[in-house]
Amino acid sequence: MKVSTRGDYASRALLSLALHDAPSIPTSVRDIAERTGLPQPYLEQILLALKGAGLVRSKRGVGGGYVLARPPETITLAQIVSAVDGPIVAGEFGEPHTGGACDHEGQCVLLAFWAEVGEKMREHLQSFTLADMVHKVQGNGGDLVAVALDEPIGVSRAMARSSAQ
Repeated sequence: MKVSTRGDYASRALLSLALHDAPSIPTSVRDIAERTGLPQPYLEQILLALKGAGLVRSKRGVGGGYVLARPPETITLAQIVSAVDGPIVAGEFGEPHTGGACDHEGQCVLLAFWAEVGEKMREHLQSFTLADMVHKVQGNGGDLVAVALDEPIGVSRAMARSSAQ
């Protein structure tokens, strides 16, 4: 799985909101863009998608902006990525055939494996919340490089964790 730029930017924007959490005080798109280094026009589109998914709320006018729609503990990385990228899948392979109607050698077996890989990716991304990310940042004194190097997060770790269970 490759997380798109939209998925990364959406995650960074929501992490910024969670780090500066003031539920009653909206944060402007400009402020989020400045804090995260993201391009404001693109960020506006992403925040609209996040609003449509119910992850943020907006207030218009003077003093307007965005706030998290739910507590950070209830917003998962899977929800964020899905809100801007659509369903989390290993690829566009289709569903396994039913009733043994496979057209080509090994096709059904591989389709079943790809579906399982997609499910493991979804489960792994669902295991991380915005609150987890906030704790990581705060636990490392806000040093995001230390967070990134401290413990790599990837599908291979998820697979290792799943196979150990």
